[in-house]
Amino acid sequence: MRTILILCAVILTAGGYYAWHAMQLPSHYGEFSGSKEVSVEQVLNRPQTYLGKTVTVRGTISEQCKTMGCYFFFSTPKGKLRVELKDVAMNAPMHEGGPARVEGQIVTYTDGYQLYASAIDFE
Repeated sequence: MRTILILCAVILTAGGYYAWHAMQLPSHYGEFSGSKEVSVEQVLNRPQTYLGKTVTVRGTISEQCKTMGCYFFFSTPKGKLRVELKDVAMNAPMHEGGPARVEGQIVTYTDGYQLYASAIDFE
């Protein structure tokens, strides 16, 4: 009887681990092409220089869409850069406060600019 209980406990523990692991969202989306890395400050200071170009940006996520995680912001003392994830990770995991590396194209957005992501790595 004791052996059966131990065996059941091991099976439940292993099954729980595999179920938890299967439900984890990935932290890497899309494929990086090796574009030039620039800082958030460089993009905010001279957005016209990067408009329509593919760049890689690293930063800490300051705010993220609370409903689906479909966009977030990199913030600096100069301002915020919006990062749109629609085509690469529409339901991105919540990483507010965490670091990220994003590759994408700088495009116009309402009254400013945004980075339209083609690849993202939540570091």
